[in-house]
Amino acid sequence: MILQRMRMTALTALLLLAASAAAAAGDLRMGLRGGLSIPNIQGSDTDIFTRGFTSRRGPSFGVFVERALAADWSLVLEFNYTSQGGKRNGMQVITEVPPGLPTDLYLFADFNNETILDYLELPVLARLSFGRGRRFFLNAGPYAGYLVRARAVTGGSSLIYLDESGTQPVVPSPVSFDADTDVLDSLKRWNLGLTGGAGLSMPAGHGEIVIEGRFQLGLAVLQKDVATSGKSRTGAFVVALGYCFSRAR
Repeated sequence: MILQRMRMTALTALLLLAASAAAAAGDLRMGLRGGLSIPNIQGSDTDIFTRGFTSRRGPSFGVFVERALAADWSLVLEFNYTSQGGKRNGMQVITEVPPGLPTDLYLFADFNNETILDYLELPVLARLSFGRGRRFFLNAGPYAGYLVRARAVTGGSSLIYLDESGTQPVVPSPVSFDADTDVLDSLKRWNLGLTGGAGLSMPAGHGEIVIEGRFQLGLAVLQKDVATSGKSRTGAFVVALGYCFSRAR
């Protein structure tokens, strides 16, 4: 645990150092970006707490600076607000057991669950561009994320069962699962990962329009207590539209 925190702290410090270097450089192009995040929770098929999640949709937006390093290479620093998480509908394990029911057994119910994880993220990307005027580019690099909001929005009603197949009910009537629960305290605040993708930039006015698609993969386990909450990571596909303002050299 201590070693993992040290690695996270070291990588975050490197990201911040790269950010400071880019911000201090004279040859900068700055811009705004916004788009759609299509995230999912990456769990294991053998983990009843994290399996069965599908993608949800959320916002992703922020600001960026780009500094040219060579004719076709540049360094891009971003500061984004990005929504992660996932959805799981149907029969699933109950993590908050209603009063009066056994807490030493796994209990299951059929309900809807959307986990919403909102991060402030700092990606640092190496970008390789092709062409002049209208340019195609590839980029990749690490990112650090800080969790600012975590909610589990559940809905529906169901009997509660001892088994995942729903043949052994333990209550006589359905129980409501309508709730909006803050789960921030059960998750780690820092996340580190890798991101990369491709895009197109086109001249427009005094700058460029930038269209980009990107994959993100979180490397850190989300849960603080993996024994009672399982083990999962973030992942997302992000589509963004931005505008880059040129700055005189």
